[in-house]
Amino acid sequence: MTATASRANDAPRQVGTRNPAAPRRGGSPGGRSRRERLAVQGFLAVMALLWIFPVAYAVLASFRDYAYTAEHGYLSFGGFTLQNYKDAWSQANFSQTMVNSAIVTIPAVLLTLFLSCCIAFVVARFSFRFNLALLGLFTAANLLPPQALLIPVYRMFRAIEVPFWFSESGTLLNSYWGLIAVNVAFQTGFCAFVLSNYMKALPRELYESAVVDGASVTRQFFQITLPLCRPALAALATLQVTWIYNEFFWATVLLQSGDKFPVTSSLNNLRGEFFTDNNLVAAGSVVVALPTLIVFFVLQKQFVAGLTLGATKG
Repeated sequence: MTATASRANDAPRQVGTRNPAAPRRGGSPGGRSRRERLAVQGFLAVMALLWIFPVAYAVLASFRDYAYTAEHGYLSFGGFTLQNYKDAWSQANFSQTMVNSAIVTIPAVLLTLFLSCCIAFVVARFSFRFNLALLGLFTAANLLPPQALLIPVYRMFRAIEVPFWFSESGTLLNSYWGLIAVNVAFQTGFCAFVLSNYMKALPRELYESAVVDGASVTRQFFQITLPLCRPALAALATLQVTWIYNEFFWATVLLQSGDKFPVTSSLNNLRGEFFTDNNLVAAGSVVVALPTLIVFFVLQKQFVAGLTLGATKG
């Protein structure tokens, strides 16, 4: 009786017991996660190829002779030459337009980063009633499309009179300083927003110790905040160089003489009225893109560090 009862009590347990080696419904979790990982990797590989293909194709076309591609087609292989780069450099006047872009880009980036640091430091380290409103005021410039401000900005720059040694036109039109000012105005808000969030994450104990040691606010800004913000500043500098260097809308509006136009305008000189050598334009495009690529590779380590700062903070 005891043995029979024991087997009867154990029977339900044996029915409900599951063999660990038996396959689960829906497949193996490990196999499913592996398939998902392979699918994601395949999708990323396809997107990377789609993204790289136009750039790689333009670089390849820039080294090919137009007569060869016209005869054999762009899908052929051969006709390689460096003459496109020589012709593009001379016809587009890159020696002058690159200097013009440097005159605008370098001061604009430096002024943007410095003013953004000042704004972000005040917003992040001092509490007052209009703290967030001040940050929102500077950020609002990035919310409006430049086309909507075209006429007001043009009239304002035409009405502001400056000495002739400052601008040949007597106004901010046709002046490098006017183009620098409009770029700084539109880019400062974004940089201030990014830097303020980064500065808020800095330990307050550093500033408390500095106050105890008698450090002034100016000394806290230059000797504590700015050195700690170097990764974020490097990331923003890379973005700002790319954006301001490639900007052509305001240059078209505010500049009136061709000898002051930036390098982005040079590509128009490579296009004819009735005929366009696409290989020549591709070579010019590669030349225009080289400075931003150099800046990115020089600041690549700091750029990646600036993008990932605060990613692990809870």
